[in-house]
Amino acid sequence: PHPTFAWADRPAPEGVRPPTEHPDSAYPPGTVTETHGQAEAFVSTLAQRMTRGAAFFLDYGFPEHEYHLPQRHGGTLMCHHAHTADADPLAMVGDKDITAHVNFTGIALAGQDAGWEVLGYCSQGRFLSNCGLGEALARTGQASNAADIQSRVALQMLVAEHEMGELFKVIGFVKGPWFEAIGFAHGDRTHTL
Repeated sequence: PHPTFAWADRPAPEGVRPPTEHPDSAYPPGTVTETHGQAEAFVSTLAQRMTRGAAFFLDYGFPEHEYHLPQRHGGTLMCHHAHTADADPLAMVGDKDITAHVNFTGIALAGQDAGWEVLGYCSQGRFLSNCGLGEALARTGQASNAADIQSRVALQMLVAEHEMGELFKVIGFVKGPWFEAIGFAHGDRTHTL
């Protein structure tokens, strides 16, 4: 038995609005999108508390100009349960994971506003390749048993563009001395934030 769950639409808190390219533009009626106040507050708090070092965040998402494209008029919210996906967070409440894509532009701005510098931003596949994953896979040679094959397939999923390699992104921040992070050596997309 699940507890009773009540749902009601409510206006967004004052000052919380999704960005628009032009201040006078509006979203078409029925548009749904997510805002990321808690994620941005987390990054801001972490940046304020860190005195020196680097932080790297990996998740699926987009820079703001891709996040709010017209084809995402329904938002990015997705639910997962028992290897199936749906977009109804009000079905099976408490029994499934609910997630949404990250707006990496908002994360970058929150970090910068709190004192971090952006080291780089790129796809997970590019980041892992820059860090030497491809060479590590090559050194393992031909897979010889089922466990080796399964490991190689899992590693390939992390870098393949049609799998997690492009969907997931990495953003890195630094506070203190700047350094060239090897993970962003090729394919850095910071300019898209």
